[in-house]
Amino acid sequence: MPKTVADVMSRDPIVVREETPLKEAIQILAERHISGLPVVDDLGKLVGIISETDLMWQETGVTPPAYIMFLDSVIYLKNPATYDRDLHKALGQTVGEVMSKNPIAISPDKTLREAATIMHDRSVHRLPVLESTGQVIGILTRGDIIRAMAASQD
Repeated sequence: MPKTVADVMSRDPIVVREETPLKEAIQILAERHISGLPVVDDLGKLVGIISETDLMWQETGVTPPAYIMFLDSVIYLKNPATYDRDLHKALGQTVGEVMSKNPIAISPDKTLREAATIMHDRSVHRLPVLESTGQVIGILTRGDIIRAMAASQD
């Protein structure tokens, strides 16, 4: 019988709230040697995820989008909305200002094959695991899947 997400996920993951100071989230990531945290509201429902990728803007900064002038008009060569989003992340002071919204999540009854496919196709490194009420009950990482693969070869 194929393993499910519930069989290998990490239960009761560390979570943060939108109002959590960014410094605190960075400290948690560094001390626990993890690369991302689910972000929940006051009811424990998933509202976002903060990862190392989101935090890179804090260190690298952003470059304004390239543009050309044509007949007294500015034509952006890249979407200026992307610049606004990235600038907001670079200047953010709370988790809510920097997190990725609408994270991809999974239910505990899905197979590891389904989870691996989602992670691969959507280029994500972790999936918050949600019960039917939307509460975060676990987190599944690529490392969890690799460890399950290794254990099944024994």
